[in-house]
Amino acid sequence: MSTKVEKCVGENIRKLRERAGVTPQTMAIQLQLGGCDVTTSAIAKIEAGQRRLNVNEIVLIKQIIKASYDEIFNID
Repeated sequence: MSTKVEKCVGENIRKLRERAGVTPQTMAIQLQLGGCDVTTSAIAKIEAGQRRLNVNEIVLIKQIIKASYDEIFNID
């Protein structure tokens, strides 16, 4: 992915996480319980577009924040 896309996806995840009322700490814990090694610091990097996501993380994040893939990957 390009840096522009990563930043946009990260921003989308942050907005959707906030809309869902999920804190970065809660998201990190839920991702860890789902088998992904993601810390609160990693959540901040994802949302800033500084860390790439793997497929398992994307699937779990989608479930945690109750969003669609279209919402996560909305690149305008």
